[in-house]
Amino acid sequence: MLDLQRLRALHAVSVHGTVGAAAAALGFTPSAVSQQIAKLERETRTVLLEREGRGVRLTDEAWQLVEAAVELLAIVERAETRLEERRGVPSGRLTIAAFASAARGLLPSVLADLAVRHPGLDARLTEVDPHLSVDLVAKGAVDLVVAHDWDIAPLPAPAGVEQAPVGEDLCDLLVPEGHRFAGRTAVRRDELGGERWICQPPGRVCHDWLMRTLRGAGHEPDIVHQADENPTLVALVAAGLGVALIPRLGRGPLPAGVVEVPLDPMPVRRLYALWRTGAARRPAIAETVRTLRAHWPTVAARTSPPRQAAAHA
Repeated sequence: MLDLQRLRALHAVSVHGTVGAAAAALGFTPSAVSQQIAKLERETRTVLLEREGRGVRLTDEAWQLVEAAVELLAIVERAETRLEERRGVPSGRLTIAAFASAARGLLPSVLADLAVRHPGLDARLTEVDPHLSVDLVAKGAVDLVVAHDWDIAPLPAPAGVEQAPVGEDLCDLLVPEGHRFAGRTAVRRDELGGERWICQPPGRVCHDWLMRTLRGAGHEPDIVHQADENPTLVALVAAGLGVALIPRLGRGPLPAGVVEVPLDPMPVRRLYALWRTGAARRPAIAETVRTLRAHWPTVAARTSPPRQAAAHA
């Protein structure tokens, strides 16, 4: 008989692409995942993973097992949902994936609140880019996702995935002290030409939004520095190396030498919680979404910094 945990390990490798990434998502060591798959290979007398460069490739036989694993894991999820629903209280393990600034600025207080009020709930957080996290919840690799989109680039929800809005995060233009925009009460998007930009790498939601916005205003962006983390972007602005468009959530206090200037209209990114339709009745899902939405007003108020005094309009 096939072991469900070993099938779960193989499924995780198929979703995340590497043994290491699968192990991180499951909360195991890479060695443990490799051992699970090796045992599955012995049980099935089939080669499931083949070396490919520095990574691995699933064989055709492995993909057949992955298809079976998806069906089995869906059955298990439905059974667990029914049991939890009968108990009427959030319980069991709940895996959550969230983008970096939500993981830093929103989830800590939410997870702490859930731990106090629902000790039977084992909520576990993984930081994942929004482009990847929505696919992870659709494939059953995580239970709940906190993702975001921008006002000009809506977030598509795949078939079988439901979503609920959490809140709206505002975004400001950050410039070095002494910049031509410093002290302005607002800057129009058509005024942004000729700037040296600091932003996240291509493929990230914020990078894509910046490219679309500036090109829509008739400017070809001159991106001079790229970094994954918002604190790094802010540090580069503080050093006078360019300007950046950074959301408020998880940004933290601005250092000396950095001035916040609002854009007109102000960019907005919307936060969502997403989960699989089959788990919609699970109390842990409903309570976590409710807690996310309940905490958002406090988080949003905390991340709204006081405006600098206007020097000129």
